[in-house]
Amino acid sequence: MKAIVCKTWGLPDTLVVENLPDLSPGPGQVTIDVQSAGVNYPDVLIIQNKYQFTPQLPFTPGSELSGIVRAVGEGVTNVKPGDRVIAFTGQGAFAQQVNAAANTVMPVPQGMDFDTAAAITLTYGTSHHAIVDRAGLKAGETMLVLGAAGGVGLAAIDIGKALGARVIAAASSDEKLEVCRAHGADALINYTTEDLREAIKRATEGKGPDVIYDPVGGVYAEPAFRSIGWRGRYLVVGFANGEIPKLPLNLALLKGASLVGVFWGEFARREPKANLGAMAQLMGWLAEGKIKPHISGRYALADTPQALNDMAGRKVTGKIVIQPQK
Repeated sequence: MKAIVCKTWGLPDTLVVENLPDLSPGPGQVTIDVQSAGVNYPDVLIIQNKYQFTPQLPFTPGSELSGIVRAVGEGVTNVKPGDRVIAFTGQGAFAQQVNAAANTVMPVPQGMDFDTAAAITLTYGTSHHAIVDRAGLKAGETMLVLGAAGGVGLAAIDIGKALGARVIAAASSDEKLEVCRAHGADALINYTTEDLREAIKRATEGKGPDVIYDPVGGVYAEPAFRSIGWRGRYLVVGFANGEIPKLPLNLALLKGASLVGVFWGEFARREPKANLGAMAQLMGWLAEGKIKPHISGRYALADTPQALNDMAGRKVTGKIVIQPQK
């Protein structure tokens, strides 16, 4: 089989395609022929050794995928060869085959294509954990989403609207904001051309948002947090800006506000049953048409470095996927 291999820490162009032996499953494992693998911003960081955990070199990046079960190991009863499945593996997805723990594998819903199936796990899982579990967003509340045109941002808009909230989308260009509008955002803020605090004040009639979803960090964090409403919940999702902000904690005191950390990967590892329940709700919303992943690009396996460069260069809206069999 062919796989992308990271042999040394560095930028995407240091990745190589190699022919590796076919895989076989160990006890409790499932071997999957990967049809589509989702690309996420952490993939860009992991290959540079800039993420929260450090894989052992060499390794194959990519954490979420869809495909067809090739073989199952001892003790596996939830899937069988030939089944169409979704899996979250942490690494190894940018390859034609991958081994996944059976308890991370779920069926692809009837009628769903492989690209959509590969695009839902991390971004929608992260946003569901953040918005539903950590923030407890309620119908009628207002949520501000920073970096709203990215994968987790569009997922956050979808989930906010599915819950009956009012959603304000903030992004860096009018083109990206139009994608947000198409996903149901109620108000739009271009934080490249507008003063973020003033724009939030106008969009909330001075009340501030109940929830702020922030996967960006950097210079936007403090003005956003200063604008939060009473008893607001500020979701710390990530730092796509590249800078981890330092926030004055008196702001939390003055607004009775909460700073809430979101680490979906650790949540999925520590609370697998709760995560599977969240995924079941997401699949239900998907079937009802309440959420719809936006896939803006598809790449062959050999073009994985370009896909990661596009992600790093902020050229991506929604999700992009790798199709390893091509």
